[in-house]
Amino acid sequence: MTLFKIGFIPITLIDVIDIIAVAFIFYQLFLLVKGTRAAQMLMGLMLIFLLSLVARNPWRKMNALSWLLSSVQTVMAFAIIILFQSEFRRLLIRLGQSRLIRLFYRGEKSRVLDEVVSAARILSERGYGALIVLGREMELESIIEIGTPIKADVSADLIVTIFTPRSPLHDMAVILHGDMLIAAKCQLPLSHNPEAIQSMGTRHRAALGLSEESDAVIVIVSEETQKISIAVDGQMETDLPPERLKIRLTELFEVREHPRRFPTLRPILSR
Repeated sequence: MTLFKIGFIPITLIDVIDIIAVAFIFYQLFLLVKGTRAAQMLMGLMLIFLLSLVARNPWRKMNALSWLLSSVQTVMAFAIIILFQSEFRRLLIRLGQSRLIRLFYRGEKSRVLDEVVSAARILSERGYGALIVLGREMELESIIEIGTPIKADVSADLIVTIFTPRSPLHDMAVILHGDMLIAAKCQLPLSHNPEAIQSMGTRHRAALGLSEESDAVIVIVSEETQKISIAVDGQMETDLPPERLKIRLTELFEVREHPRRFPTLRPILSR
């Protein structure tokens, strides 16, 4: 079906979708290489491409240049893969973290939850306090931007290292999103619930406060009692053994599309 014409060229709906798809791909590539050395290499490749178009123009008799460029093009695909291997990796990771892919693949989320549970168990055994924020659909940019950027794969060792008392990042919270630990030393908003003020310490009030303002799930490890708790939807469940923590986190992330209140979650509990 023709939508409109540019001169004598008909433009169909497929043509529009095609152009949008190509523009989106180039835009994503631009975002990946922006501010990196790869941007300069990309400009060089574009220059070679333009030269090849000029050399092949029937009005230009550049036989030597055309031969040289055609020879270079035989190895161009391999050169692009080698030069932009890190950018391709980042692009594939970004595609893998899309919502559509996450609907069909939950293995990585299960691994992340295992790492969080393992870290909470180790921190509890050592008596180290911790605040671990697992982001869901809502953005946490206002909290992340005032913290210390990390951007590393989630692992129990990394989380435990951050919350070791002598670590310069052990205060406040770490933010996890997808399979990445985004930032550390992030300050969370304190809950102003009167009952929370009376019965909770700062760490638990901070976790409860963020759960009141976002859909994030916050895992708390008490430095004083060594108990593990979670805060979600303005409610808190305390004294969870690691096995129970894994079950609760799995339930919460399986139902994130339609969050519900759990009957065992109690509004306010002391440390």
